[in-house]
Amino acid sequence: MLKFAIKKILFTCVVLLGAATCAFFLLHAIPGDTAEALAGPQATAEDVENLRRSMGLDKPLGEQYIGYIADLLHGDLGYSYRSNQPVMTLIGAALPATLQLSVCSMAVAVIIGVPVGIFAAIHRGKLGDTIAMILAFIGVSMPSFWLALLLIIEFSVRHPWLPFYGRESLASFVLPSLTLGLGVAANIARLTRTSMLEVLGQDYIRTAKGKGVRYQKVIWVHALRNAAVPVVTIIGLQFGVLLGGQVVTETVFSWPGVGRMIVDALDTRDLQIIQGGILVLAFTFTVINLITDFIYALIDPRIRNR
Repeated sequence: MLKFAIKKILFTCVVLLGAATCAFFLLHAIPGDTAEALAGPQATAEDVENLRRSMGLDKPLGEQYIGYIADLLHGDLGYSYRSNQPVMTLIGAALPATLQLSVCSMAVAVIIGVPVGIFAAIHRGKLGDTIAMILAFIGVSMPSFWLALLLIIEFSVRHPWLPFYGRESLASFVLPSLTLGLGVAANIARLTRTSMLEVLGQDYIRTAKGKGVRYQKVIWVHALRNAAVPVVTIIGLQFGVLLGGQVVTETVFSWPGVGRMIVDALDTRDLQIIQGGILVLAFTFTVINLITDFIYALIDPRIRNR
């Protein structure tokens, strides 16, 4: 288990370095001059050059990159160009909102996706299975922003039951959680169905049925436990996707999370916040995947030796 853990941790470090490198070079490849955008239309050429020098943007790109990585190794994400506040402080204030929405969305996805997948597997080839898979296909195909607009129109405009702006109360979690959770639920339902069908065809399941074991116990204990590894995997991966895929949803619902902060920073070309936000989301994503690897290594000891 120790060898497995070390290998996964080293791989995680490589992924984080790759994410930081991609974020740095891709953002610096965006057309336009950051110093000019920050200085404003009334600034003179001298003002722009002084600002560029103060931000270190006059240095060669390679030197900027080395300094950026060195700062990261010391836990320094830099300062916002606009507010001159530490990026870590700004992201730390927004990250809880993103994590809360991710947890609520994943709860919706698991509560809906796993039972629907089990139901579809039990009723394979029947009307219930067909309806469940059609709904899952729609859930996978529907863009999150389109679903968000439909939910807002129905539950906030036509029937003003739920708020669609900000994070003021528990009710404000409902619409964004459904927007993110339903699409993930569709993926979970499809994989749960496939995994359950594979397990239900095994000899030990037929043996348990032949011995007169209660059908509910066969499904929820014998079958589901052995089908859990791919389901746990997809749940962990989808949770990471939720963290990184909230940009559109947070913008639509004016949710004060990291995704919306990145969008606002793009408008003002605040590269430090954009880089920091991407890196924090990437770090959270990889840590969740690492935890997922450990969980299904505990569920299935054979994975540790791969």
